[in-house]
Formats: sequence, structure tokens, C-alpha cells
Amino acid sequence: MSSKFSGSRVVVMGLGLNGGGLEAARYLATHGAQVTVTDLRDERVLRPSIQALEDLPIRFVLGRHEIADFKSADVVVKNPAVRPDSPYLAAARRIETDISIFLQENPARLFAVTGSKGKSSTSSALYWALAALRNKTSRSQSPLFPGKAYLGGNITVSPLTFLDQLTAEDDVVLELSSWQLGDLRGRTVPVQGSEGDKSRTRALLKPRVAILTTILPDHLDRYGTMEAYVADKRVIYQGQDEQDVTIVGSDAWGQSFARETRGRPRIYQTWGADQASSRNELDGWLAGTQGPGMARLSDGSLAEVVPEKTLVPGIHQKQNLLACALGLLDIGISPDLIREALGTFPGIEHRLEFFFENRGIRFYNDTAATIPEAAAAAVEAFDTRPILVTGGTDKNLDFNPLARACKKAKAVILLAGTGTDKLIPLLQAEGIPYHGPYDNLDRAVLAAIQAAQRGDPVVLSPGCTSFGMFLNEFDRGNKWKEAVKRLG
Repeated sequence: MSSKFSGSRVVVMGLGLNGGGLEAARYLATHGAQVTVTDLRDERVLRPSIQALEDLPIRFVLGRHEIADFKSADVVVKNPAVRPDSPYLAAARRIETDISIFLQENPARLFAVTGSKGKSSTSSALYWALAALRNKTSRSQSPLFPGKAYLGGNITVSPLTFLDQLTAEDDVVLELSSWQLGDLRGRTVPVQGSEGDKSRTRALLKPRVAILTTILPDHLDRYGTMEAYVADKRVIYQGQDEQDVTIVGSDAWGQSFARETRGRPRIYQTWGADQASSRNELDGWLAGTQGPGMARLSDGSLAEVVPEKTLVPGIHQKQNLLACALGLLDIGISPDLIREALGTFPGIEHRLEFFFENRGIRFYNDTAATIPEAAAAAVEAFDTRPILVTGGTDKNLDFNPLARACKKAKAVILLAGTGTDKLIPLLQAEGIPYHGPYDNLDRAVLAAIQAAQRGDPVVLSPGCTSFGMFLNEFDRGNKWKEAVKRLG
């Protein structure tokens, strides 16, 4: 693997607790860079990440940033959450991210997934299927597919953790947030084999398969407008060409992506949004709310690619699996193999995750639902009216979708926060009763348990960010699971 960072002075801006900054620091230090890690949070908060790097010669500047570090660095590696207009970045000579470093060296086939809701489930299901296919053998007991499958990106696994292991026979699935995509805008690399002609370049991000899941308002506290937010999402396909495929929904945003991409667009049914006028305009659709997922094949015939019964509840999960199926069809996987692989997908941690049952009450963790529409979808996912634990910190979003969904919940338990402050008047206007808001998680858990009876699902689906009571949404989900198991 290339050691082009050997001897370089590198500043990693934002260590964090989710692996991106940590793995960038580890990768660069082990490849010979002189690494300084700087973060506005202090050593007490960042102790787990610091301890994970204690065997490496890394300098830490914590609780502050020093402008001199940025001016003297050959490379600054920024955390996606750092705004691009930061004065510290303005002092940098060269700015990278863990994703951009990865893409410059990646030899594997690339699948990229983004969206507002469903991108983690979609990327995880796609990875699951690609890995499951590699466990299949032919009649001669040889693997049907060579290489290995890997998953990284916004799902809290930096692709730098597996970059050195990759070959051209491998598949990599990257979940990419709008912030990560915005950092890649306009980035190019030389075309392979064009060393004699340095003018020949391609986009740094050029996925063989790009999938865009449902687009909804999110991060408007940073972007200000939906157009600015979606502009970063569009980066996912802007480097594609006719050899690549772009999988998009049938809603208005998806159809705008289909018109714009230079890849080959494939449109799947986006349930509950404006639909294409007929199935003749769709490449994949769901056969009703309880039916299987169907796809149109290249010869015009139809095939079932998502089974009627899936392991994770909800029609939106089937929608995500349908998007995966279209991508897998495009790389030549048969419908039967796709349906079998996707039918065994167990879901992922923090996304409608079933984790505990006591006295016939089933508990779910959907902490990754950080926008109101995602929490609303969680309510709709269950056949039985759930006990909904929701609320938290606002991101300048509209809480009407969540308020409407609360009508279908058996009980509503509120966590304290600025988003909850916006939700409460909407609940009151509709005459929807609620418990709380609670600024103590144990009290919220006890209220949920008291409201539940045998056969009821209880789901944490906040529809808000976690800041205030928790370090991040994953910390919120883990503390929810701990409290339920302790008190339930």
C-alpha cells in the first residue's frame, strides 16, 4: 500500500467517538505521518478514542485548536461535522477526509448510498447480500463470487480500517452523509494509465452503483434550505457515466436525480410519496403494503426480488431492500439469489432493533431516527399500536409528521429537548395525551413500561438529535437498551 504520507505533517481535526477521526489518525500514523490530533472536546470526554491510539506516536491538542498547527501542516484531515467555512480550515494548505483518502487508493468495486432516511439500513442490507453471495458455492464447491465484501462510511466504520486489505475482486459499500459528500465536491483524480497525460481526470467519487434513499428535510440548521442540503446529496452520482447505475426513488427528488445523472437511472417505488404515473415508468415496486418487491428485468420480464415476509418490520424496510435489489440486478446477480439473500437480512443496531422482551412486551431501539419523518415511519412499521418514546433536540425541522403519527401510538412518552418543545403544542392541538417530558431516561423507561401491556411493542424513536442528554444518537440507543434491561 502507498506510503505517500510518510514524513508528512498531518493534523486530524476532530477525533470524536465514532471512529472516523480515530481511524484516520491510526492509518496516517502507521503509514509514517507525523500526526497531531486536535479536538474542542477535552480528554475526559474523548478518553476511549485516546486510549485506542496510545500505542502510536501521536500528539494531542484537546479542548482547543491552535491555528499554528493548521498553518504548518502539510495535510489537514477534517471531521465531516466541521463546517467548511471554519477559519482553521482556511489556514490549511490541503484538506482531506478519511473518505477522500480512501477513495484515492481504493482498488475495489464501489457501491455508495445516501439519503435522509433509510441509508444505513440500505447500505447494511446491500453489504449483507454481497457477503451472503460470497458464501454461496457452485456445484464444484467453488465460490460463486471471488473476494470479500466490506461496509464503511457514515455507519461509523471508517473505510481506512480495511483499505490496506482490499483487492480488485472485493466490493465496498459506503454509506455517505450529505456532509461527507459535500467534502468530495469537485474532487478529481488522474485516470488510471494516463500518467503521460495529466489532463485526463475523473471524479474522485465514481461508484459503480449509487443509491439514493428517501429525501426529507434534515440538517436545515446547517444548510438553511432544502436545495442546499440536496445539492450535497447530488454529489453521489455526479462522477458517474453510462457504465454506472443510479438507483433513485419515484418521488419528485428522485425523478430530478434521474434526469440529471449521467449514470443509467433505475427508479424504485417510494411508498407514500408522489408516484410515477404508472408501473411502466418504474424499474421496481412493491406489490401492496404486505406484498413482495418486484423488478423489471433487462428483457422486460418481471421477477420477485424482495420476499413478502422480511425479518425487519415496516414497508419502508421493504422499500430499502427493493433499492438494494435493483443495484444487485445491475451487476448481474440473479433474482432468486437476490431474494434469498435479502430475505435473511436481520436489520442493524439502532434502526428498529429488537433487543429485549419481558412479560410479552417487546422493546425496540430506533435511536437513529433523528428526523420527525423517521420516527413517524417507526410508528407505522408495527401491526400493533406501539408505545412511542420520542423527542429531543431540534434541527430546525417540522414536527407535524411526527405529531400526526402520534395519533396512532398507544401512548407517547416524551424526552426533554428543544424539539420536544416544538412537538408539545402540536400534540395539545390534536388532543393527543403524552407523558413527560422527562430529562431522566430511567423515568421515561418506567413510564413506558407502565403504559405497556402484553403484546405491545415499545420503541425509542426520537425524531430528534441526541445532544443535551446524550453524547450522540448511539450513546442514546445504548443507554436506552441498558435502562430497559435493568428496569424492564
